[in-house]
Amino acid sequence: MRTATAVSLLGAYLSVACRASQQEVIHVASPAALSFNEFATLRHPLYPSHAVRVKKTRHCDGEVNAYSGYVDNEAKHLWFQFFESRSDPARDDVVFWTNGGPGCSSAVGLYMEHGPCLILDEDGPKRNPYAWNERANVLYIHQPVNVGFSYAEHGEVVSTTQDAGLDVAAFISIIFGSESFNHLNLSAPGRKLHMAGESYGGRYIPVFASAILDQNIRRIQEGHEPIMISSIMLGNGVVDWSQLMTGVYEIQCTTAPGVMPITPISVCVRMRQALPRCLKSLQRMCIDVFDQMSCSAAWDYCETEMMGQFMAADRNGFDVTKQCEDTPEDNSCYAKTMSHFIRYLSLNSTQEELGVDPAVRGPFQSCSTTAAMRFRYSGDIFHASSDYVASLLERGVRVLVYNGAYDFVCNWPGTQRWTDALEWSGADAYRGTKLQDWEVDGYPAGQWRGAGGLTFATVHAAGHMVPFDKPKEALALLQRWLEGGKF
Repeated sequence: MRTATAVSLLGAYLSVACRASQQEVIHVASPAALSFNEFATLRHPLYPSHAVRVKKTRHCDGEVNAYSGYVDNEAKHLWFQFFESRSDPARDDVVFWTNGGPGCSSAVGLYMEHGPCLILDEDGPKRNPYAWNERANVLYIHQPVNVGFSYAEHGEVVSTTQDAGLDVAAFISIIFGSESFNHLNLSAPGRKLHMAGESYGGRYIPVFASAILDQNIRRIQEGHEPIMISSIMLGNGVVDWSQLMTGVYEIQCTTAPGVMPITPISVCVRMRQALPRCLKSLQRMCIDVFDQMSCSAAWDYCETEMMGQFMAADRNGFDVTKQCEDTPEDNSCYAKTMSHFIRYLSLNSTQEELGVDPAVRGPFQSCSTTAAMRFRYSGDIFHASSDYVASLLERGVRVLVYNGAYDFVCNWPGTQRWTDALEWSGADAYRGTKLQDWEVDGYPAGQWRGAGGLTFATVHAAGHMVPFDKPKEALALLQRWLEGGKF
């Protein structure tokens, strides 16, 4: 949610330095042998430096098999939680979910948006009737390292999406591509994997999915079945900042989001005059040739000219209809709502139940400012991921791009622009489509268009976190997509 670069919600840095060996582990080869009290260690011959520590848990959704644990890569350890489908886990698809930031844990997605239970008040977890695991097996991860319950033993860090993707690719192969979880094996006929993310997930997910597919070459060479990805899903995603900047102007100064313009006319005129320079600078310094120092300067100019007035008014960058609700400790604009799941995850009893490593016991921090700034200093946040999206489409991976219509930062006009600008073999067919309505229970839910595997959809009256604002519509969107994408 919101950072100095207006990308996503952030909190304080959580530093840890304690070894995973403090957890008692056993070695098993079947989920039937997994324990509620002890961790099992899962391995895969293709990834000798990686392992998955996993245990059963009754946390959040007592109706289904649920698991928690760590992806261990030597001294780096990524936290995950996994919930089987409420319907038919042996047949239902698998959905991998990550939130963005960069530097934010997927506790936001799990406890505020579409998890089996939501924690939105002081009363603790409540069953979510619109959970995404109604008819899917859903996995949530805290990444990169040093975010949420994830940690490093000796100060190891990750500062690029490519590096983060290597651990995710190994994780997917170990937990779903081996015999350890054979009832959920992704190599089984008919089993489908969908990689989904929100906000900076627009950068993460295309790169992560590409890393998994690229490692299939080695899997086949070593006699293993490939892991196929059916689709990626990008919710209010940061894919191409240069296209989003034009949308930033439209959201403030036109009726694009379906509400009256919210910025004074004099400011809109100045923004309109600054926009060509902004776009030209981003194109020349960040896209045509990537020059990190010049690209950063171009971004700073665009942010000041195109976003400065809006942010100075303390409006919610993720819902133009609302004011930002910050605290000194939390500048996410959702501080009060987030405080409930943060308090719950900070309880020793919760951490004990989940099996959180002693290295990170104590107050929970959902987001890390330090991790976010590493991605900025490395230049990662300035790179577009549209070429990855195009390459995935060329390999038969379907792409759903959806946006809440009230989001300012990751706005729907800019998102539609980058989908139109995407160069791939199905581009002409996609560009020939027009927005049309889609409905839930007979009422308009948004608009959509799509062809050749690429679909773009909006959700009415939703902001940056679509499942938080419109849970029924978000679940309908997911289920229709998993069933083939007929809206």
